[in-house]
Amino acid sequence: MTELTPVKLNLSPATRLTLLLVTVILVCALFLTWNVKASWAFTLEFRGQKLISMVLVGIFIAISTLLFQTISQNRILTPSIMGFDALYILIQSIMIVVVGASSYSMLNEYTKWAIEISIMTGMMLLLSKFLFRGSAQSIQLLILSGVVLGICLSSINGLVFRMMDPSQSVVAQDAFFASFSSPPMALLQVSCLILVSCLVFLYRYHHQLDVLSLGEQTAHSLGINYSRLTQHVLILIAILVGMSTALVGPITFLGLLVVHLAYQLAGSYKHKILLPFAAILGVLVLVLGEFILQHVVAFNTRLSIVIECVGGVVFLALIIKQAKS
Repeated sequence: MTELTPVKLNLSPATRLTLLLVTVILVCALFLTWNVKASWAFTLEFRGQKLISMVLVGIFIAISTLLFQTISQNRILTPSIMGFDALYILIQSIMIVVVGASSYSMLNEYTKWAIEISIMTGMMLLLSKFLFRGSAQSIQLLILSGVVLGICLSSINGLVFRMMDPSQSVVAQDAFFASFSSPPMALLQVSCLILVSCLVFLYRYHHQLDVLSLGEQTAHSLGINYSRLTQHVLILIAILVGMSTALVGPITFLGLLVVHLAYQLAGSYKHKILLPFAAILGVLVLVLGEFILQHVVAFNTRLSIVIECVGGVVFLALIIKQAKS
């Protein structure tokens, strides 16, 4: 496991968390009010829905990545290695081939969301049910199986993509990248309810997560039910990743980027600090990045593409650092 040395600042973890939260609030206010050309009512409603989606996705991805690294004992892994992104892309390809490009564009968003979240969450639950045997070794087997499954799904998607006509392939390529458009408010409300439930679980078990991060043997010796807690965390990861991907699409390296920054800047390895710190960082990266692309540089591209480029560089840097250590 790669050891990261936190940045030495003469601030307590709680103070750092407070400063980060204030920064995010200011950035969100700037995103809502900067360069308003239409009516305020329309602008706040449009940008507000988009802001809520970015807040939810940032929190979902950051928390799921941190939890995944906790149970895997590896700080260069993200849940996307389990094949979630490949599965999401395959779902889009199959729906486009089955219903057609024009019908796909008009597909009911609630139906589409329900299909995506059910399949992606179900895949993780099935993998954990048949491969997780309550030990750290079975976690490694689960991850390896997820990698193989992701490769298989990518190969199948390549075959499906070749079956498409030109109009379908254009629609498919657009669906393969994350888009922070304004999802329906009902979906955002459901996502908020699910997030609150997940946060209640994390608040209740954050002390046990600290012990879980020390390894299976230490957890057993300190009276933690390693198997049951890990199983619950896997289910939680599946829900969070499924919700995030179904809302906006796949973002592979965002979690790796913000969790790495959280380890460096939070000033603590306790989950009661790391979890909110990483979540707020995830929101900050998305909102600030979208604001810069839209209003500062007026760069006509998707934020997810920029995040993947930066996150990929960070991923390579972490691998090189781990190899040297």
